[in-house]
Amino acid sequence: MSPINLSIDCVVLGFDEDQKLKVLLIKKFINEKNDYQFALPGDLVGISEDLLEGAARILKSLTSLDNLFLKQFQVFGSPERTKQKKDQSWLKMYRKKPKERVVTVGYIALVKMEDYEPHASSFAIDAEWVELNKVSSELAFDHNIILNNGIEYLRDQLDHQLVTNLLPSKFTLSQLQNLYEILLDQKLDKRNFRKNVSKDILIIKTDEINKVTTIKDSILNYNRLNPNLNFENFVQGKSNDIALSYSRKICEHISRYNPLYIAEE
Repeated sequence: MSPINLSIDCVVLGFDEDQKLKVLLIKKFINEKNDYQFALPGDLVGISEDLLEGAARILKSLTSLDNLFLKQFQVFGSPERTKQKKDQSWLKMYRKKPKERVVTVGYIALVKMEDYEPHASSFAIDAEWVELNKVSSELAFDHNIILNNGIEYLRDQLDHQLVTNLLPSKFTLSQLQNLYEILLDQKLDKRNFRKNVSKDILIIKTDEINKVTTIKDSILNYNRLNPNLNFENFVQGKSNDIALSYSRKICEHISRYNPLYIAEE
């Protein structure tokens, strides 16, 4: 039996100021003539490397993006996924055994584009944000399938906490609804949508008004911390003393991340 290689491909989605959903793609040469193709950021996993650590390393090495919340969504294992002529051409340039089978694990991340500026490195000659409806149908390997499945996974997992990662800390209801409509690929009833949003205790209405639009639109602020979970109602015991101690220390230095700690004696 021939060996099977394991790789990781990352679907990184961003929402820009023009309220357009974009995906991060890399450009790479596929032959010595400098013909190129676009691809999702991806590469092989190290023999002793954890998958999540590998995803973070690969994304950083190809695009310079770091500290993203990456979530695994699917494994892609078709024996034919690397057999196309254009893909074999690239594999012959960078792999010792280009005809060996490669199974890949898909990871997805949602980011505010204003927080991340990609820079290409390694075998990537460029890294850029591309509108979803302008993505080439000729991405490397099976990356079009991976991208489409990532979008479908996102639609199945939609919630306010996940979606607002794509928006600024303050945003309008119109911006939030527009993002949902882009992700779901369907129009939503304005009244019902706003009624549902008003039930979310983590979305806070402010007194600010969006002066850019012709219709008044209240500015919202999203609190990514659950106010019902705090140290005052935390049940302390012998088994969680260490976790509680370190959590208090972390909260003394507020950061953009909400860490999870697992500790044992």
